[in-house]
Amino acid sequence: MTSFVLPHEVHGHGAHTVFAVHGWFADRAAYATVLPDLDREAFTYALVDLRGYGAAMDASGAFGTAEAAADLLALADRLGWDRFSVVGHSMGGAVAQRLLALAPERLRRIVGVSPVPASGLPLPADQWELFAGAAHKPENRRVILDVTTGGRAPAAWLNRMVARSLAHSDATAFRTWLDSWAREDFHTEVKGSTVPALAVTGALDPALTAGLMRETWLRWYPGGSLVELPSAGHYAMDETPLDLIRTVEGFLRAEDTPA
Repeated sequence: MTSFVLPHEVHGHGAHTVFAVHGWFADRAAYATVLPDLDREAFTYALVDLRGYGAAMDASGAFGTAEAAADLLALADRLGWDRFSVVGHSMGGAVAQRLLALAPERLRRIVGVSPVPASGLPLPADQWELFAGAAHKPENRRVILDVTTGGRAPAAWLNRMVARSLAHSDATAFRTWLDSWAREDFHTEVKGSTVPALAVTGALDPALTAGLMRETWLRWYPGGSLVELPSAGHYAMDETPLDLIRTVEGFLRAEDTPA
């Protein structure tokens, strides 16, 4: 597997280094809504574009979570980060868990925001058709966004998210990524990990629910914890950015707080 220098931007100068990994529908701009209010004194954040997205839209590759974990590890070496934490949204949450399998000794903490479990996410046939078709059908992307935010998001937001997703993802890579995050099961490689692991879910998300995290995340990770945001769906960065920052940074900061 060939390493690849992921396009990235670094914010902050804190001692606690953190990767922020986007999900299936977005590039690193997924974190634009929380970026202004992150604690840049305590943390250094590196926002990345995975292969097939953003500045890496034209990159070749397998477009899967294992490859992405190797890419992140290579970037950590390039940045001089010996140990670091990872925040991953949705598909990015699966990437974070792949890192847990690849290099657990280098991870301080992981956070999954509406994370896909390491067992994948089996979809009924009709849902699979909807998701697979989203690679080339904007209307499918809009339906997915609407359903996963509880049908409460403004039309303008849905339209903007669809347009951004189409503009910043390669359709072939987008479709291939689906096979990886939805169908690959690697949970036996991470089960029992003692790296502190927080799952943040949105109460309005019908798919990646707190119940699913109790059946997966909390069963696999002895150091696992769960927070459900009552006013968020699948896109907490947009729906409840300040609640998300407080939850995530409170968890990351806990390692640096004397007992």
